[in-house]
Amino acid sequence: MSYLLGVVLFAAAILISVSLHEAGHMLTAKAFGMKVTRYFVGFGPTLWSFKRGETEYGIKGIPLGGFCKIVGMTPQDDDVEPGDEKRAMWRYPVWKRTIVMSAGSITHFALALVTLWFIAISAGLPNPKFPSTEAQFRAEPAVIGLAECVVVENVSRPCQAGDPASPAATAQLKTGDRITAVNGQAVATWGDMLDVVRATKPGPATVDYVRDGAPATATVDLAAVQRPPLDDPKGATSSVSALGVALRPSTPALVQYGPGAAFGATADFTGNMAVQTAHAMQRIPQKVPALWTAVTGGERDMDTPISVVGASRLGGEAVENSAWLVFFMLFVSLNFFIGVFNLLPLLPLDGGHIAIAWFERVRSWLYARLRRPDPGRVDYLKLMPITYAVILIGGVFTLLTVTADVVNPITLFSR
Repeated sequence: MSYLLGVVLFAAAILISVSLHEAGHMLTAKAFGMKVTRYFVGFGPTLWSFKRGETEYGIKGIPLGGFCKIVGMTPQDDDVEPGDEKRAMWRYPVWKRTIVMSAGSITHFALALVTLWFIAISAGLPNPKFPSTEAQFRAEPAVIGLAECVVVENVSRPCQAGDPASPAATAQLKTGDRITAVNGQAVATWGDMLDVVRATKPGPATVDYVRDGAPATATVDLAAVQRPPLDDPKGATSSVSALGVALRPSTPALVQYGPGAAFGATADFTGNMAVQTAHAMQRIPQKVPALWTAVTGGERDMDTPISVVGASRLGGEAVENSAWLVFFMLFVSLNFFIGVFNLLPLLPLDGGHIAIAWFERVRSWLYARLRRPDPGRVDYLKLMPITYAVILIGGVFTLLTVTADVVNPITLFSR
């Protein structure tokens, strides 16, 4: 039940975000005097609507987005009534049209930033000094955090009935203890400890550790588990020993900020997220074969793109596991990605309309400097083949990601 609740909550959050996106277009257009005739949440048949002034507001039957109708977006539009010619959007200065067309993405960015600020002062944002690579994790001191059990098979899941107890916990080791030697072989880092433990036969082993500055020794009955090589996580598994502990990094994973400091932390985190989003978008074409592999029965790559369906499923998993920080960080990431993606200079995206508006403005300026007649507005009808191609590619990609998220979804938690 909590999983379904999470799916519904995340889907509703996405719908609200998209509705606010369209509201951003509508409100800025109205502020500049442009005529907005319709604002609807959803698509398909109208369930309910009312008219206030010159705008009809309502809800449609398919809750997969929303739209607002601004009169005269292009010179080729024939929706301008007599007397409204001056209010057609394409007649307004380019800077006003830019604000209106970018207002949707700005709304997504605002939602992401506000959510991040609240996360920073409540749960905390990811610590930039926290280890992020395998090499950094291996270089950490061998300070342990006790696990509740040992999962014998090579899967990531919570403890279940029948799982062996953590050998370290059974031997009275505690979270925060720093391992210094195993069977007399000194270890200085977490990587050293993993290497030595795995090379030791399952069964009794002597573990030296330091607790609160005082050295001590314990006899631990190492468990036998199935694991792949440390340097090849996707390699063949073999039987190795396990201590039943996890790394307790020397730096916290999250840093909580005060209201003032949270602004700077939010800005820094957003900058890093912008870089990661740019890299992720560059890798999308490379990930299409991996998506096809997932659809046709192969293993799903965790780094492949996800659709709204996949994001909602992850939101459901987060709620099911009471991982609300994951839920809200998913919301932030999705809004930021949508905001950036929508500004790409391609029709029919908002970024395509912005690019054309500024192309017209620059071209008119150049022609004026060359004392040549203004070439006028771009004919959108001539760009329709490119627009249809973008829609077709986007539709196929969306269908592929949705299919992958249905038949072979990415999971963050074992269910």
